[in-house]
Amino acid sequence: MRVLVTGTTGFIGANVVRALLDKGYVVRGLARPESDCRSLEGLEIELARGDVRDSGSVKKALQGCSIAFHVAALYSFWVRPRSLVYEVNVEGTRNVLQAALETGVERVVYTSSVAALGLREDGRPVDETTPVDPRGIKSDYKRSKYLAQQVALEYAAEGLPVVIVNPSFPVGPYDAKPTPTGQVILDFLNRKMPAYLDTGMNVVAVEDVALGHVLAAEKGRDGEGYILGGENLTMQALLGILAELTGLPAPSLCLPYHPILGLAYLNAAFCALSGRVPRMTPETVSMSRHRMFYDPGKAVRELGLSQTPAREALRRAVDWFREAGHVKSALWG
Repeated sequence: MRVLVTGTTGFIGANVVRALLDKGYVVRGLARPESDCRSLEGLEIELARGDVRDSGSVKKALQGCSIAFHVAALYSFWVRPRSLVYEVNVEGTRNVLQAALETGVERVVYTSSVAALGLREDGRPVDETTPVDPRGIKSDYKRSKYLAQQVALEYAAEGLPVVIVNPSFPVGPYDAKPTPTGQVILDFLNRKMPAYLDTGMNVVAVEDVALGHVLAAEKGRDGEGYILGGENLTMQALLGILAELTGLPAPSLCLPYHPILGLAYLNAAFCALSGRVPRMTPETVSMSRHRMFYDPGKAVRELGLSQTPAREALRRAVDWFREAGHVKSALWG
């Protein structure tokens, strides 16, 4: 069976391609003409050049495909111009789903994000039913993913067989850019993290996320969403695991929220003028007030989602960053 994967050169996309090939699928990948395809080297994949913002190239790439995995997204908390994140994440999703409707694919798996879900004030893990207050969404990235998920739900209501997956914070191989989550690990490895914020996240092996996409195509219910998550960890616990894995010291200083938020606003203003990319934005600092814990139970029960321990997922990420040359060798003796 031939399938299309958008965002095939990205972190999750490159791993989804591998999961599909392991299951015997014939994979066609959609990649922008300027994309770096090194993450796909050695794989038996048909590459189609195009852009999710170009509906014609998407429709052409979907010809002859039975399933579409729409993984492509712009995952960044600092995008200039700001409209770009909506063009890619919202309108790009609309283009892919409309093309899927017109070409008659049997199923679409749409890669949303836990960013599209609500948060609990009491700190309990979020599930797929946690309500979202759109007025409380401050980040362009989070707002774009929320709006894109609404587009997917609209198409599902119209009869398009769409299954939604919401990855939490994946870690592992082929995080080449890296993602914001991968940057945390890389900063630790390169000794660029002197302190941390009191927050938490749900760490999941990217291999589990990739296989979760395949399972969603095979077992998921149309119109339903599934959190592809793993283990809930505080930032302090995550850094402790990294310290144990590497022998590097974990930062012991926990930064106070309000002064850091003020500095983040000043830094963002400076970067807006200078064209630089801030290490920390007001949105990411604001998000740190919440422990972003998630409950993947539905995906485990209905799809059979694997639950690799966070320690093992982090070990794989560390090994890949080192082998790929992203870590300063002097730090490892």
